Amino acid sequence: MEILDKRNFEEKIFKILMIFSLLVVLSSLIIIVGIVLFRGGSSLSLDMITQVSTGELYQSGTGGILNAIIGSLLLALPATGLAYIFGIFIALFLQKDFLHPRISVFIRLSLDILWGIPSIIYGVFCVMIMMFLGFGTSLLAGIIALTFLEIPIITRSIDESIKMVPDGLKESAYSLGSTRFETAVRVVRKQALPGIIAGVLLGLGRGIGDAASILFTAGFTSNIPTSLLDSTSALPTMIYFLYLSPNPLAQQKAYAAAFILLVIVLTISILSRALTKKSTKYVIK
Repeated sequence: MEILDKRNFEEKIFKILMIFSLLVVLSSLIIIVGIVLFRGGSSLSLDMITQVSTGELYQSGTGGILNAIIGSLLLALPATGLAYIFGIFIALFLQKDFLHPRISVFIRLSLDILWGIPSIIYGVFCVMIMMFLGFGTSLLAGIIALTFLEIPIITRSIDESIKMVPDGLKESAYSLGSTRFETAVRVVRKQALPGIIAGVLLGLGRGIGDAASILFTAGFTSNIPTSLLDSTSALPTMIYFLYLSPNPLAQQKAYAAAFILLVIVLTISILSRALTKKSTKYVIK
């Protein structure tokens, strides 16, 4: 009886902690989204998203942020594509069919550590490479920095989804004469498709919203880049510079840019859920 009372007491304590944590997270989310919507939505205009910025944007608050929107897409989309290419092959070869379990554990631990490294470290690392090669800030350098940032995120997400594929399905493919590579690419990858989509879109959301890794690599400009060696603006860095301006109008533009970035990230999250749900029809249950 005493043991039962102790268990009930512990269950109540953990339930209270869970509810408290949920309230903290939800209230923080509501406050952040509310501030961005209230202050950014009122400052948003059609001219702002259809015009490029000028030097006066940070002084008088005039000008648009089209170059930052396009720059964010030019940085995040290629980086996510490259990170997926590396991530899918790393995740497939992490399975016990290809590597010894101890080696796989070490690689997974390394990826987890890389996932937790602050993004500015990736930016500094790429800056060191740029200085060694004699390059300046550019779209290419920003893409490389975001690729390094997204690889552990996408790889570990794909790896966890691949581990959920039943061993019996792979053994059936082997019995039909498929090689390990054919089974991994044609069977395992298709069965893990929902998790792969979620991981890729998770990496895309992280890449398009990150500022620290591209602050020193992509540079900052009012023009839309026309080549990989041109500097480019991005929404996160533009928000940072706009908010540092002493002009209240420029600070309002920072909230408007944050509103656009929030809409993009929320769209990616909704798209991730929709595509994940749709892709489950290819999974054998």
